[in-house]
Amino acid sequence: MSIRDPERNFKVLWETFNRRYPFFQLRNVNWKKQYDTYRPRVTSKTSDNELFEIFCQMLAPLNDGHVELTAKAGAGRKKRYFNPEKQPRFRQEFTTREIKRLFKTTEKTLVDNSFGRPSATEAWMLRYCRSQKFGYIRILELEGVSKRRLTAALDKIAGDFRDLKGIILDIRDNPGGEDSIAIAIINRFCDRKRIAFHRKTKIGPGKDAFAPLKTWYLEPQGDVQFTGPIVLLTCDSVFSGGEAFALAIKELPHVTIVGDHTNGIFSYQLEKRLPNGWEYCLSYQVYLSADLVCYEGKGVPVDIKLLNKKTDIENGIDPLIRRALKVLKSKNAGPANETRDRRTRDD
Repeated sequence: MSIRDPERNFKVLWETFNRRYPFFQLRNVNWKKQYDTYRPRVTSKTSDNELFEIFCQMLAPLNDGHVELTAKAGAGRKKRYFNPEKQPRFRQEFTTREIKRLFKTTEKTLVDNSFGRPSATEAWMLRYCRSQKFGYIRILELEGVSKRRLTAALDKIAGDFRDLKGIILDIRDNPGGEDSIAIAIINRFCDRKRIAFHRKTKIGPGKDAFAPLKTWYLEPQGDVQFTGPIVLLTCDSVFSGGEAFALAIKELPHVTIVGDHTNGIFSYQLEKRLPNGWEYCLSYQVYLSADLVCYEGKGVPVDIKLLNKKTDIENGIDPLIRRALKVLKSKNAGPANETRDRRTRDD
C-alpha cells in the first residue's frame, strides 16, 4: 500500500541519497544545503505534481545519468520521468535514427577497406568481421547473454587470432551491462594477470562510509589470446559497464583508445521505491583504475581524440575507423605482433 504523505516521502528520498550517494563533493553539490532549500517547500498539502517538481529541482545539480525518478500514472495523472544528466555530445550530434546511419557508414568504411560486413555471432551483442590483416568487433551491450553463448562467440573469433595483425574494438554508444561480461571479453586480449579496476560501495552517511575496497582482475582466457595492437573506439555515449570495459582494457599496454572520453557514470544503479510508490535510482559505487584514479564525472580518457560528426554520414566515411586502421598499420611497422597459445604455454 502506497503512502502519499509528502513530508515522509521527502525524508526518505533525501536520507537515502545522504547515506548511499558517494559523489556530492565530486559533483559540487552541498546536500545539506539542498535539504535546507527544499524541505520548507514541502507540507502535508503539497500535491503530487508539486512534490515531483521539488524532487527534480533538488536532484538536478547532480548531473548524474544514473539518478532517475519515475512517478507511475495514476488517477488523472500521467507517468512522469526525470533524469538530471545533460545530453552527451554524441547524442546532441546524432538522433537515434542518425546513429543507425552512422554505423551503416562504419560498415561501408570497413567494406571499402577490404573487410567483410559485420555479422552476428553466437552472442547477440557481438558483431564481427575481418580483412586479410585486421579484425573488427562491435560490442553493442554487455548484458543479456549466457556464459555459454559468449564463450562460443569468443572462441570462434579467436580462431582468427593467429592470422590477424591488429583488432578494432568498437564500444561507441554502448549503454553498459555487467562487469563480468566486460572482463570475460577483455581476457581474450590479455597478456598476463593484471588489475582491471577497484570498486568500493557507499554504505552510510559521511564521506568515508564505504565497504572495503574490492579488486577485479584480468587474466588470459581461452586457448589463444590476441596480444598484438588493439584500438578501442569510444565516445561520451558509452555508459556504466561500457566504461568499466574501457577502464579495464586501458591497462593493457597494446591498446590505443581513439574517439572521445566515456560518459563518466560507472556505478551500477541502486534501485529504490518511495512510500508513495514512486521509483528512483542512484549511483552508489566508486570505480577506481588499477592505479586508484577515479574518472567519475570525467570518463575514461582517450589517447587520440577524434569526434564523429553528422558530415561523416554525408561523406560516407567513418573517420574513427580510418584512424584506427592507420594506428594499426603504424604499429605493424615495428616488431612482429603476437598471439599467445595457452595450450603451448601451459605445457
